[in-house]
Amino acid sequence: MSDSNKGFLLGLLGVALFALTTPVTKLATATAGFNGLSPVFITFGRAAAAGLLAIIYLRVVGAPVPLRRQIIPLLLAGMGIVIGFPLFMGLAVQYVDAMHAAVIAGALPLGTAMLTALWMRERASMPFWLLAVLGFLLVLLYAWLEGGEGGFVLADGLLLLAMASASIGYVLGARMSLEMKPEHVVSWILVLYLPLTMPVAYAFRPTATVEPVAWAGFAYVAIISMWLGFFAWYRGMALGGALRVSQVQLIQPFLSMLFAIPLLGERLTPLSGFFCLAIIATVALSRKVK
Repeated sequence: MSDSNKGFLLGLLGVALFALTTPVTKLATATAGFNGLSPVFITFGRAAAAGLLAIIYLRVVGAPVPLRRQIIPLLLAGMGIVIGFPLFMGLAVQYVDAMHAAVIAGALPLGTAMLTALWMRERASMPFWLLAVLGFLLVLLYAWLEGGEGGFVLADGLLLLAMASASIGYVLGARMSLEMKPEHVVSWILVLYLPLTMPVAYAFRPTATVEPVAWAGFAYVAIISMWLGFFAWYRGMALGGALRVSQVQLIQPFLSMLFAIPLLGERLTPLSGFFCLAIIATVALSRKVK
């Protein structure tokens, strides 16, 4: 099997694992009448837990310590995937359902592709960029139509910040995966952030009883979303090309919406379904014309 096809399949696996992040974060987050976890604890706690596992993994495999010049890119990638994305996502899902968040996530593959072209010098055609802009406008239109009393809500801004953070973390991590093993990239990112994530997680630890299902959701986002999912995702982007593999994310909003039905009891509205399919079609076309 060619590296390109391996990269595509690994990217697909990573997206399938990440697709559960939005509904599972919603499942773990405290809301009115549900004793869950705070968004701050989920953000820093999941990174701290994954970081401790990463220490064991790096020691077992004998991973080399990053070079001094690699530390800053790793920290910048961590700002996106360790801090920005989970924090903004956790805050947003307190106010909107997971399906709404899944549609806004349609901006993620386009943002990742644009940053890939900018930072990794992968070229794309003008039709590709026109479709990228169209996809982003569809996301904004959906946010406007679904917003309270016909307009944007605060959560939409938080979700867009989450998507921007993830895009930055994805692209910087993919670039570092050309120099280091992808599994080492995400593991060292988590370890480097332990001096921040552990004390903050401890400070915001829950003091009241937390529902078992919330802890189950936390375990998923800590072990899979924050760590093991990146094994497949970063390696897929390194093998298949970040610009090409980033477009595999086009199925992520659809998968997230499907997962939200059994996990959260949410319903697929015609508007959500239409915009999700429209965004998927836009990104699919952008993959053909690049």
